[in-house]
Amino acid sequence: MKSKLINNWRVIRAVLIGAILGYLYHRFVGCDSGGCMISGSPVISTLYGGLLGYLFHGSVEGKRSKAIS
Repeated sequence: MKSKLINNWRVIRAVLIGAILGYLYHRFVGCDSGGCMISGSPVISTLYGGLLGYLFHGSVEGKRSKAIS
């Protein structure tokens, strides 16, 4: 279990950073009325930010592996 966490620390870090940024987006930019789909709820914006962090990590990691090979 510990070796899997060590091997995937970049992915975990990207998801956590995305989730934090998603929450901060809700906190400082989000709409007060609750009518906005993503920024109206802190849970949804945090999950959406984590997903975007994961996808961003995948796109950056893919470019790194192509550059190395």
